[in-house]
Amino acid sequence: MPRGNTVRLDFHSTFDMLDFVQVVSDHVGRMSGLDEDALHWVGVAVRESVINAIKHGNANDERKKVHVEFTPLDSEGPGIAIRVRDEGPGFDPASIPDCLAPDNLLKSSGRGIFLIRSFMDEMVLQRAPEGGMEVVMVKRVQPQQA
Repeated sequence: MPRGNTVRLDFHSTFDMLDFVQVVSDHVGRMSGLDEDALHWVGVAVRESVINAIKHGNANDERKKVHVEFTPLDSEGPGIAIRVRDEGPGFDPASIPDCLAPDNLLKSSGRGIFLIRSFMDEMVLQRAPEGGMEVVMVKRVQPQQA
């Protein structure tokens, strides 16, 4: 995939779009040089961030949209940057509870951000200039081991 070409998806908040976003993520990731392991972890991170955007950011409001951008890296070497933005009211990222705290270990939710941070080389969660919250993730191609 030529550097600098961004693939943008804008869709209403519905979980029906998850598989389509996954297909696009896999395709752009392959074209950016990611191996199968990296594609898997990127796919998990993208799914988690889109689910969070629909469920928490847009509160399952199908009138609101989720915006996803896939951009091949340029100067930083091969890889991919992914931006997922919702249209919700936003929140303070510092308020996210620690999912590894003893009181939170048995809770059924609250691990998405932790997983994304674990799987990606970079991850920033912030208020988006256009409104809502955004997560910006980067996954770089790892050099081949000899």
